[in-house]
Amino acid sequence: MLLLRCPLLLLLLLPLSSRPQKLPTRDEELFQMQIRDKAFFHDSSVIPDGAEISSYLFRDTPKRYFFVVEEDNTPLAVTVTPCDAPLEWKLSVQELPEEASGEGSGEPEPLEQQKQQITNEEGTELFSYKGNDVEYFVSSSSPSGLYQLDLLSTEKDTHFKVYATTTPESDQPYPELPYDPRIDVTSLGRTTVTLAWKPSPTASLLKQPIQYCIVISKEHNFKSLCAVEAKLSSDDAFMMAPKPGLDFSPFDFAHFGFASDNNSGKERGFLKSSSKFGRQTSSKPRVDLHKVCIGNKNIFTVSDLKPDTQYYFDMFAVNTNTNMSTAYVGTFARTKEEAKQKTVELKDGKVTDVFIKRKGAKFLRFAPVSSHQKVTFSVHSCLDAVQIQVRRDGKLLLSQNVEGVRQFQLRGKAKAKYLIRLKGSKKGASMLKILATTRPNKQSFPSLPEDTRIKAFDKLRTCSSVTVAWLGTQERNKFCIYKREVDDNYNEEQKKREQNQCLGPDTRKKSEKVLCKYFHSQNIQKAVTTETIRGLQPGKSYLLDVYVIGHGGHSVKYQSKLVKTRKFC
Repeated sequence: MLLLRCPLLLLLLLPLSSRPQKLPTRDEELFQMQIRDKAFFHDSSVIPDGAEISSYLFRDTPKRYFFVVEEDNTPLAVTVTPCDAPLEWKLSVQELPEEASGEGSGEPEPLEQQKQQITNEEGTELFSYKGNDVEYFVSSSSPSGLYQLDLLSTEKDTHFKVYATTTPESDQPYPELPYDPRIDVTSLGRTTVTLAWKPSPTASLLKQPIQYCIVISKEHNFKSLCAVEAKLSSDDAFMMAPKPGLDFSPFDFAHFGFASDNNSGKERGFLKSSSKFGRQTSSKPRVDLHKVCIGNKNIFTVSDLKPDTQYYFDMFAVNTNTNMSTAYVGTFARTKEEAKQKTVELKDGKVTDVFIKRKGAKFLRFAPVSSHQKVTFSVHSCLDAVQIQVRRDGKLLLSQNVEGVRQFQLRGKAKAKYLIRLKGSKKGASMLKILATTRPNKQSFPSLPEDTRIKAFDKLRTCSSVTVAWLGTQERNKFCIYKREVDDNYNEEQKKREQNQCLGPDTRKKSEKVLCKYFHSQNIQKAVTTETIRGLQPGKSYLLDVYVIGHGGHSVKYQSKLVKTRKFC
């Protein structure tokens, strides 16, 4: 039944009379017409001369292909590319019947008789292979005859590719590898690997258009680009293959996960969906497998890798004219380990300054020397919010974002050890001060109200003064107010860059100081203070800062306020 599947193959089985019929070759107009549309060969049992075909094997279901070599001493090259499963394949040849018997009548033998004659003969085996390598049969002088290529997949349903030519010297559709086809790892980091390789002679000598595609995997190396594309495609793509014996047009292979014929010169890939067979599929990129094509460069740095992780790297040279590829010898490398974090020891009741890189983290350890009922962590974030996590003997007790000053009181435990993880902001570097203590009355940071803004009264604004107010707390603290003249084009962005709350009054010029005063109120609703700042210039802009200073001498800055005096009074 296999021999009757394709009308082309009937040409093999018709009698060979004074005008013998044969398979079309590239010298014939018919073949030239057919080769422009490679979908014609997708379900054909005939292998065209000089064109790569893609097809599909069902597990344990053999498939046979034919092609004719018309003259003795003909060069021949056959390449079989397994995609995602090992293949067993065998190439054999048998002679074609040259003349009809018919008692010299010149009448051709019946079709069934010739068919039986061809299929009953096993032919001479030329080559066989079993595995998942891209394997070749090459002969500089092959006999004429009918060649059979038998393929079988015993592992699973799979895709594969076949290429055969009688002019291998002039075709050269596959890029040639350099004398040293290895990929070199020239640089290795925690998240980067730099690769280098020698260019393909097809590009450097023959000047054919070659691009290089790099494949990064966490599992293993790949032996063909076809295998990579099969792995990258969704698993459901294989469910879209035709059922054995299903009557369909060979042009429908565009729906079976094979590249459309309109994609010649582009990378072959699986279609994302097919409505013909009633199943919707989507190609989901695998997080452990990536392919990137980089043009004709022969050095490339792979970035965004994970530290202390083994990766496998493969390189494929792709001829962009034929879309056929050749694999370099793959390599593997393990990225460097993440630098071990140095753990900072916190001392009871002592403030520690911490600097964290953007998106970075710092680890601190607090091990009280005496038994304790409670432990207090005070955190002062100088810039953007930071995240704090506290674990006691491995158990997570606290996970919070901190902006400004925050205090956390946790239940203590005898001989407990606390591990503090501080994670920085995504916006930029983070600075903070942290204090850990087992003594509840030991508070170095001043208490703050929830609202640390400075309010300016527009109606009380004059040509030489402004009046402002801010909130306090029930705790008696010292407040110092400072002023600085700024340009009229001073904006919120510049003010934001100066919002380091950890910079105290000691960093300011004495001439900028307005006054200092103590203030508190037992009634939190009335904990408001006002101040009029005098001696200002008409029509000028000033940046006002209020610092609250705690008993331990540490200060916290309120949000800066930009004010402007009236120009005319």
